[in-house]
Amino acid sequence: MTIGTAVPEPEELAAAQHYFIQDRSIFDTYNVGEFERDALQKLEHLFEENSVQIMVGGSGLYVDAVLKGLDYFPEVDAKIREKLTLQLESEGIEVLQKQLKELDIATYNSIEIENPHRIMRALEICIGTGTPYSTFKNKPKKPRNFNIIKIGLNAERELIYNRINLRVDLMIKNGLIEEAKKLFEFKYLNALQTVGYRELFNYFEGNFTKDFAISEIKKNTRRFAKRQLTWFKRDTETMWFDYLTELSVIKNKIDSKI
Repeated sequence: MTIGTAVPEPEELAAAQHYFIQDRSIFDTYNVGEFERDALQKLEHLFEENSVQIMVGGSGLYVDAVLKGLDYFPEVDAKIREKLTLQLESEGIEVLQKQLKELDIATYNSIEIENPHRIMRALEICIGTGTPYSTFKNKPKKPRNFNIIKIGLNAERELIYNRINLRVDLMIKNGLIEEAKKLFEFKYLNALQTVGYRELFNYFEGNFTKDFAISEIKKNTRRFAKRQLTWFKRDTETMWFDYLTELSVIKNKIDSKI
């Protein structure tokens, strides 16, 4: 999934030590709770070598898992997820969206509603416990033993969207369609329920034209970017900078917080 997940170039990976980049197979089951555990273990080791570490993201949920901790959810019967997966494949995501809206309107209004994995996770808790997924959220978390400085880079919305459109064109030029073809037989895996692959799988199945699939990738990526900004903008502790800000200015601001 090198192109579709925009893996850093070799020279970028060589410039600084990276972690959690292509460290899992698409066949591995891996969730945000496991990422929280693994990231905290890695940080504990890294802080012995250097008191400052940098996390870059990405998914707001995964960022919050490391910085704040996750909510606790009870274990539910694995057969519920299996049933939901089959329902997704046979009836489509709209049926699951409607079901979640009926069972837990609060979660329906707050999660990434186009993400089937997130919908199924919420539904399996609702069904397995008989209690809305949202009632398990926002409980007191275990405090972290490190200090956190958060910065965000931003630009005018039109520029962001133009960059996204250009980025998708470059991914197509660099071989995203060929990469997706090699993964097509595994389209049912959670790792491939993502923007960039879902649209091309529809193209391969004859549901979309090639041009429409590409336009859908652009549209859905723009929507994802908008949701990312909304998520991160809610955090009043984040220091925001225009993306053209001199690096020295940002560095000095960070230094003043350390």
